[in-house]
Amino acid sequence: MDARLRRLLRHDRKLGVRRVAGADEAGRGCLAGPLVAAAVCLDMERVDTKRLAGLDDSKKVPPPLRDELAAAICATAAAVSVIIVPADQIDRRGLHRSNLHALARALETLEPVPEVALTDGFSLPVCGLEHQRVIGGDRTSAAVAAASIIAKTTRDRFMHDQAQSYPDYGFEHHVGYITPDHSDAVRRLGVTPLHRRSFQAMAYVGLLD
Repeated sequence: MDARLRRLLRHDRKLGVRRVAGADEAGRGCLAGPLVAAAVCLDMERVDTKRLAGLDDSKKVPPPLRDELAAAICATAAAVSVIIVPADQIDRRGLHRSNLHALARALETLEPVPEVALTDGFSLPVCGLEHQRVIGGDRTSAAVAAASIIAKTTRDRFMHDQAQSYPDYGFEHHVGYITPDHSDAVRRLGVTPLHRRSFQAMAYVGLLD
């Protein structure tokens, strides 16, 4: 078995239950695009260790392998849930509150209900499902790492699709994160409906006054 996967599974199996869920999000620090929260419930007795080889924190996994893992997770997990929060809702509710609500909703909509639920670093006061906060969860738990893969690939695909509607913003490259090219595009072309107008960003100076 892949060494990284073995380490992640060891953590979840020590919990002593069959169904372990993890929740994580992608896009919290982006200037444009949605926040995507995902929850994945793994059946500890039916983990396909061959197809999930290489599972890790999504930031450590190269894009081609991320896509392969996302397909394997969706095919083999007991349940997968994705919640997408658009930019205008983030502006109305606030980033942190939006994040907590999305993570909670992702866990609450899993079916079957997990016996143990884990989150990557956040306690969720709005969640109706009992859960445990794990610092560095996407590097510690197989279920949380799987959720990080689903959240990241879902968001990246959305932003790549949006690049066709906004071809001069470079969304296919930076997927909404603040980069020099992204900031330059905003200053030249203005903001799009994908941009989070509540964020304090140098690229917005003089545009949103």
